[in-house]
Amino acid sequence: MRADNSSHLAVSARQRQELTRAKAVRTLRELDLAGAPVTFEAVARTAEVSRSWLYTQPDIRAEIERLRALDRRPLPTPAPARQRGSDASLAQRLEIALARNRDLTEDNQRLRRQLAHALGQLRSAGLPVLAETAAPRHASVTIGPC
Repeated sequence: MRADNSSHLAVSARQRQELTRAKAVRTLRELDLAGAPVTFEAVARTAEVSRSWLYTQPDIRAEIERLRALDRRPLPTPAPARQRGSDASLAQRLEIALARNRDLTEDNQRLRRQLAHALGQLRSAGLPVLAETAAPRHASVTIGPC
C-alpha cells in the first residue's frame, strides 16, 4: 500500500502560492516607486507570473487597476489645423536649416585651414607647438615576427 503524500503536496502548493503572491506584491511596489507604468503585462513580466493568474487575484487586480488609473495623464491635444505648419513652410524651414549647415561647414573648413597655416608658421619659426593644438598623429605600429 502506498503512503499518503497529499499533505506534503498541499504544503508545497501553499508555499508556491505565497511565494508567487509575494513576488507580485513586491513588483507592484517596485514599479510604483520607480514611477514606471503599472500594467498587468509589466507586473506579469517583472514578477515572472502569468497575466491570467493576476486577473484571478482580486486584491492584486484591484491594486493594478488603481495604480494604472493614477498613471493616466491627459494626452497632449494636437495643434489646430490653422496653427500647424504647411508643407511649404516646413520645406522652407528645411531649406534654411540646410543652408545654415552648409555655412557652418564652410566656416569650419576655413578655420581648419587657418589653424593649419598658423601651426605651419610656428613650426617654420622654430617655436614649440602645443600638443593640444596639433592634429593627432597616429603612431605607426610595426608587428614583429610571429
